[in-house]
Formats: sequence, C-alpha cells, structure tokens
Amino acid sequence: MEDFIKQLTDFGERGLAQTGLPVLALAMAVSLVSSLFIAHLYRAFYQSRAIGSGVQKSFPMLGPSITAVFITIQFSLPLSLGLLGALSIVRFRTPIKEPEEIAFIMLVVAASLCCATLNMLFLVIILATATVALIMTQRFDKSARRLSAGLVVVRVSRGEGSAAVLAYLKEKITKGSLDSMVEEGDQVVISYGFVSIPESTVPELRQGLHEAAADAEVNLYFDQGATL
Repeated sequence: MEDFIKQLTDFGERGLAQTGLPVLALAMAVSLVSSLFIAHLYRAFYQSRAIGSGVQKSFPMLGPSITAVFITIQFSLPLSLGLLGALSIVRFRTPIKEPEEIAFIMLVVAASLCCATLNMLFLVIILATATVALIMTQRFDKSARRLSAGLVVVRVSRGEGSAAVLAYLKEKITKGSLDSMVEEGDQVVISYGFVSIPESTVPELRQGLHEAAADAEVNLYFDQGATL
C-alpha cells in the first residue's frame, strides 16, 4: 500500500513502464474526474452566457484522451515525434467564441498532463488555484459576473398595476435587475432580467404577477445557458 501511494506522489520520478497497469488505469480515472470537475466549474461560472459554443461538453472526453496520448508517447521517443507531426495537421472548424473557453481548455490540458505524469499533488494544487481564482474573479470583478440568464416580460396597464408588478419582481427575484420599461399606449411593457430561477418557483412567479396585476400578460425567456 505504501508503494502504491508513493507512486502517486513521487512527481513522476519513476518511469511509467515500472508503475504497472493499475496505476495507469487510476491515472485515466483521475483525469476523467478532473475533467468533469472542470466542466462543472465552467457551468457554474460561465454557462449563463448564451454565446458560448458549449465547449465544456467535450471535457470528459478531452481530458482522458490527452492523458492517454501523453502516457503513450512517454514509452517511445520516435512515437512521440510521429504523434506530434500527426497532431500538427488537426484543424478546428468551430471557432472559440469566448476567451474564457481558451483558459478552460488549457486547464483541462494541464490537469491531463499532471495525470499522465502521475503528478497528483500538483493536480490538486492546479484545480484548487483555478477554483479560488474563479471565486475571487466572480466576487470582485463586476465585468466577469453573469449578466443575465433570462428575461421576464410583463405587459400591464399603466398605473398602480405596473408599480405592483415591479415591487413583486424585486421581492421574488433577488439576483435580477430592471432592463427596460416601454410605454405602448395605455400599457407598459416591463422587461426584468435574472440570473437564475428555480424551476419549482416558475408557476408561483407567474401566479404572483397575475395577482399583482389581474390584466398582466407574463412571458419568460431563458438564454441557452440558463440554469433552472
């Protein structure tokens, strides 16, 4: 047992050929888990932006694949040079739509390299550092926060009804803000953006808006990355 633990914490001092199949299989499993964790980080911090390409869906396959490639090339220098030449012709037809996607892809690559070289301690350090950086960025950098995950559009008669609707929206949607108020004749169209709404509260929200203004017409729109 002590030898097994030492193999996982020796920062790759021993050759992969001497580690054995169980350790290599564990490295692949850890790579998969770390890729799933990075995909979760992407969903938690950036998925609400609707213009993304959904790159996080490829992380569970990308991470283990990179780990397998680098485990393989460590057994043979000629093979590593051949793979390098083969990979140089790969082209991506889908462009990177957000700069954050590049950072997350690089994080997957770094985590996969740690798994391939059995640097498990450094893997933990990398993931912990990335998590802390994302939390600090979301908390202190206002430009990096989620702008909107959806929109509530309410058409109501002018007067007390519009005021009651606004008051209800501010009370029920804590992470939201007023986008616009447009007057159309004797009616007002209120657009209220939100970050997230629990799915179970949607019927209650619609009912509450109708109670605030009996003639209210309520429409809810969710972006591609909205979390219900």
